[in-house]
Amino acid sequence: ADCRYTCHQECRSLIQLDCRRPGQWQLSPESPVLPARSQNATQTVEEEKPEPPTVQEIKQKIEKYNAKVTNCLLMKLNDDGTYTGFIKVHLKLQRPVTVPAGIRPPSIYDALREVNLAEMTEKRTSFYLPLDAIKQLHISSTTTVSEVIQGLLKKFMVVDNPQKFALFKEMRKDGQVLFQKLPLTEYPLYLRLLAGPDTDVLSFVLKENETGEVEWDAFSIPELQNFLMILDKEEKDKIQQVHRKYERFKQRLQQTLKEARGKPG
Repeated sequence: ADCRYTCHQECRSLIQLDCRRPGQWQLSPESPVLPARSQNATQTVEEEKPEPPTVQEIKQKIEKYNAKVTNCLLMKLNDDGTYTGFIKVHLKLQRPVTVPAGIRPPSIYDALREVNLAEMTEKRTSFYLPLDAIKQLHISSTTTVSEVIQGLLKKFMVVDNPQKFALFKEMRKDGQVLFQKLPLTEYPLYLRLLAGPDTDVLSFVLKENETGEVEWDAFSIPELQNFLMILDKEEKDKIQQVHRKYERFKQRLQQTLKEARGKPG
């Protein structure tokens, strides 16, 4: 009422402002409080994070989770309170990725020795990963989204900057598919534990990191030149599509006029 600060009614108790300094604000006859927000509105007040679950609560959740598992991909509780399990990540990348040229896929022997074949050559090539391919990962409750992204890139020998990619959680609600970008510090296995093993309820998707502003510094000069070639090709294809569309329209119009000439009126 003093400083005319506007907020939602449900947020009023959370506002802490020093508005009563003499001579700074004039008293307002009415307090500008907006009606409560709809559930679809973006929250402007950071919600308090719930307390982390206890080991006993985690144990109960894991037992409940494993009871619903129809395959062998169970979660396991460790003595130190952490737990391990599996997540499946769908790869939905629209742009090509950069990989070493002429390098064979890593073998089990290489994986055990943690051999990075990508560092053995400076030659690079680009190709499209299979759309909607699925990769299964065995991770810990302490594995973050950032580590999951780096692990996926390492498995596919992708040498692109990890900042180009983001992990999303895909949810289905009321017949709609909803995507939400996960922060790099989030723990995917905990989300999997809360949602249960049903991937129709929750699944993970690796996509390009659409931040609204392209971080051009993360791309190399050959990649940027490749983007220009792709844009040039897409532009030419679009021009041809427009030409074909109006050419068909012109032919139908001419045919209609031709047929109409022989009719009275």
